[in-house]
This record gives sequence, structure tokens and C-alpha cells, in this order.
Amino acid sequence: MPHTLVIGYGNALRGDDGAGYIAAELLRNRIQDPRVEILSEQQLLPELMEPISRAARVIFIDASVSGHAGKFSRIPLRPAPACSRFTHHATPETLLAGAQKLYGHTADATLYTIPGRFFEPGQALTPSVLRAVIELVATLEKELAADKRG
Repeated sequence: MPHTLVIGYGNALRGDDGAGYIAAELLRNRIQDPRVEILSEQQLLPELMEPISRAARVIFIDASVSGHAGKFSRIPLRPAPACSRFTHHATPETLLAGAQKLYGHTADATLYTIPGRFFEPGQALTPSVLRAVIELVATLEKELAADKRG
């Protein structure tokens, strides 16, 4: 059964870096559809290649250090060019490539970025980033509900 995988990632203990993680947590509380799997991760790990390979569509959500705080951006993704090894920093593109290489399938993928301002330990999301997270969650909730009807 084709499904959508949402992966929100970032460190919720480092201010605005937690935007993706928190967005995924909010989505999980709002979406009760067995065709939508939602993961909240501190960082992207190679273990995510297997669930990515099973999905028809993957939505990544992450904070960004560039851009206008209070907005979010949508970026279509493609698998990274072939890579022979992983480092300590996985990207959505390398995970897509790994899913293709290891499992023979990779999903259509989109990255939503939420620009932040403060990434220091112990801080909560800044008000502008929190507004962007709430707006993105509402947008994705509508989009995923439309997919369910379509």
C-alpha cells in the first residue's frame, strides 16, 4: 500500500534547530491516517533508508540557518549522485540514494526548511519560527488530507 513518510528532524534542545522535530510531533497529534507514517528524529541516520524505500513519498522537515525567519520553503529533492560511504552527516539526498541502491526503490521526496535565528542549547523556538512551524503543519495537514480524498 503506497504511503507517505514524514521525517521531521533536528535537536529540540537547541532552540530553532528543533523546528523539524517539533513539526513532526505536531503532525503526529493531528493526523490519524494509517497511510501516513511520521517520524521525529534528532538527526538523519542510515537506518532511515529502509522506511524511505517502502514509501511512495517522503517529506523531510528541517530547520535552516539561512532564509527569512518566520517562513518555510519547499524544495523538491533527488537522490544524491552515487556515494561510496557515509560520513557523520547524512542528508536527505544521500538517504534517498542509499534507499535506491540498497532496496531498489526510492520515494518522491520534498524538503521543507524553516529558517531559524537561534540555535543555542536550552532555548525554545523563537516566536517567528514557531509561527512558521504552525503554518507548515497546517499546510501539510491539508495536503495530506487532500491526498487521502484523491
